[in-house]
Amino acid sequence: MNFLQRGLYALILTIFFQTTLVAEYLYKDEVLLNLKFKDEINTLGSELYEKTGIALRIIMIKKLPDNMSIVEYEKEIMKEFDEPTILLSFSELDTKVDIMASETSLYKYFDKKQVLSPVSSPVQAFIISVIKARDFASFKEGLSNYGGTILPILSLKNKESKNDLGKYSAGMYNGYTDIAEQIAKAKNIELVHAAGNTNKDTLLIVKIVFYGLLLYAIYMYIKRKFYGRRQESEQE
Repeated sequence: MNFLQRGLYALILTIFFQTTLVAEYLYKDEVLLNLKFKDEINTLGSELYEKTGIALRIIMIKKLPDNMSIVEYEKEIMKEFDEPTILLSFSELDTKVDIMASETSLYKYFDKKQVLSPVSSPVQAFIISVIKARDFASFKEGLSNYGGTILPILSLKNKESKNDLGKYSAGMYNGYTDIAEQIAKAKNIELVHAAGNTNKDTLLIVKIVFYGLLLYAIYMYIKRKFYGRRQESEQE
């Protein structure tokens, strides 16, 4: 009887321990509270940790504590982890996104600048650089600043505020899987639960929206120019 009880206790502890491990990759969520999102993050996070020993965690909060930057907040949260950890953090009301690694050596496994770029494609980067570059150096730097998988989605405008939740989940999931897949590639492993083409399809939509707006802006510019010249000709 004692043997059976001990076995039962051991089984309960094992299940509890495994559940705790699985549940910790979506470490904090005050924004989405979406079970499907939670399951997908925890499944991929568990696989990544099992195969690489790196814990990739998401933190999504409504607002940062008063007088605290997102980096300071991440540093406080990072104290709670012992294993190599990468935090992908989002504060909704502060509109802040950041990535922090517990060890400097972890940054070699992924490109933080690329993941957090506000630009999704090289064509978009070229257009923005032409418009905003102050000199050749800033123009050249702007050309290489693209490939973002979070901010291009978060920056999309929604007609209804309730659609923001879909935007947040898509953007953060894209960023999370992007980092996970970069780590897996650097470690020469394959992730069964990686997003694959899901990221590419989502970003394709972003690019279509961007280029659609760009073409519309060009069309309106040409139309106004042509209409203005025709007005001048008629007045003459």
